[in-house]
Amino acid sequence: MSYKEDYKHLYPVEEIHDIKDMLEKSLVLFRDRTAFLVKQNGAYAPITYAEYGEDVHALGTALLNRGLKGKRIAIIGENRYEWALSYMAVVCGVGIVVPLDKELPREELLSLIEIAQLDAIIYSPKNAASIEDAPIPYKVNMETDLPALIADGKAAMAAGNTAYLTAEIDPEEMQILLFTSGTTADAKAVMLSHKNIAKNLMGMCSMTRTTKEDVFLSVLPMHHTYECTCGFLCEIYRGSSIAYCEGLRYITQNMAECKATVMLAVPLLLESMYQRIWKQAEKTGRAKKLRMGIRLSRALLKLGIDKRRQIFKDIHNTLGGHLRLLISGAAAIDPKVCAGLRDFGIQVIQGYGLTESAPIAALNRDCNYKDDAAGLPLPGVNIRIHEPDENGIGEILIQGDNVMLGYYNNPEATARVLRDGWFYSGDLGYIDAEGFVHITGRQKNVIVTKNGKNIFPEEIETYLNRAPIVAESMVYGVDLPDGDVAVTAQVLPDFSEADILLGKGYTEEALQKAVEDAVLEVNHSLQGYKRIAKVIVRKEDFTKTTTKKIKRHVEIAKSHQ
Repeated sequence: MSYKEDYKHLYPVEEIHDIKDMLEKSLVLFRDRTAFLVKQNGAYAPITYAEYGEDVHALGTALLNRGLKGKRIAIIGENRYEWALSYMAVVCGVGIVVPLDKELPREELLSLIEIAQLDAIIYSPKNAASIEDAPIPYKVNMETDLPALIADGKAAMAAGNTAYLTAEIDPEEMQILLFTSGTTADAKAVMLSHKNIAKNLMGMCSMTRTTKEDVFLSVLPMHHTYECTCGFLCEIYRGSSIAYCEGLRYITQNMAECKATVMLAVPLLLESMYQRIWKQAEKTGRAKKLRMGIRLSRALLKLGIDKRRQIFKDIHNTLGGHLRLLISGAAAIDPKVCAGLRDFGIQVIQGYGLTESAPIAALNRDCNYKDDAAGLPLPGVNIRIHEPDENGIGEILIQGDNVMLGYYNNPEATARVLRDGWFYSGDLGYIDAEGFVHITGRQKNVIVTKNGKNIFPEEIETYLNRAPIVAESMVYGVDLPDGDVAVTAQVLPDFSEADILLGKGYTEEALQKAVEDAVLEVNHSLQGYKRIAKVIVRKEDFTKTTTKKIKRHVEIAKSHQ
């Protein structure tokens, strides 16, 4: 089936023009349903759409009454109801919302605050020290100040104040300012409009089924465009419920408590989940039985019989018992992990996007997917390959209503990536005969040999990371005196696996050899010019973004010191 034929079978979605339009329609359609599940006294308690709507309207009214109309208002804090409340209140009639990364060092945070020219900030008490003495005129503590603002707003509305309710939204204007994660360079401030988000929501929801019966477990940081659009706004749009995870250690516990059916994740999280299932099976002597179950379920599926949830009941129970869909983003996932989790009866799909595309540009469908592909372009989104090489690989260009307005106060950077109506993504890839987009790597990461051969580090890292002894890896090129380049791999070992393989008390030399042996295995499967020439075994974690992507420019700079 071609992607054009596939588009004839899209899921129906509600037409929306902006985020406020989306919210108000959902408040009517799903009024008495649960919007949020919030931990109170050790248990998840529901907040309905009606209650959420009342809080949004009240907070928005109070913020307008404090002279913040059209102002830049930042939000910083952990995933929590107050974050979702503040974001929606600001963006649906007050001003420009600026989500900030709660994990940033104070110096970097202050730099972003200066770039964004903030007028106000709504913050979690956990981030109070980070913004202390920051030059922001108006500060709101989520725990001590927000309840009073909501009460003031409700009183004002009861007295007839409708300024927030009647506030008009220009869907074309910049109303969202998002900072990129900066894995290859310094972060830039991306300007997005309501239209960008609304089109993205309609497109992604038409391709993958989510319903008012779904419960999403929110794990990834909400300031990031992936979680914000796909793990928050999407659920409000579709009438689903959102439960906030208490931390990575509590994922499986929270899954069971909230009866999660869907979760957004990054590859590292899903790969770790998959590996733990198999390690536990090996440890308990059940690996052979598990493999037999997979063969049986595959045979039954060919007959149109799906017994995976029954055959792998224990695995499902470990993941809460209700999980049906995992969506991977932020980086490419190992296709074997997608297929492996699907063998157990949990659908896994991945998508592709950037902050600049609000964020989704391509997405695998739950009914039409390729595990080695980023997905099909969203309806209304055009993707083409710029200057493809002999293998069809070139820079990915994106066109559509989801593409950003530009970089804030940075016309030079904007002009470099927005040309003739197309966004030049900086990502490399190709489009196959069926219309699926495949990502091969970042343009800035490509290693070019003396003979002009291109090496994509991400490809080699995928192979390396499959080795049990390897927890994570980063591949890059080191220039040689003769003008060629040495493919170099920094490897963070899986130290628990090293204990099993080498025995506790192993030497550094033994660990180095074990890693080099794993690299040698990978090299045997690679073409000669792609083979790793140098291996560096790390003891400490890589520097990462909050979506667990390695900051290559930081790590490579360290290696040159």
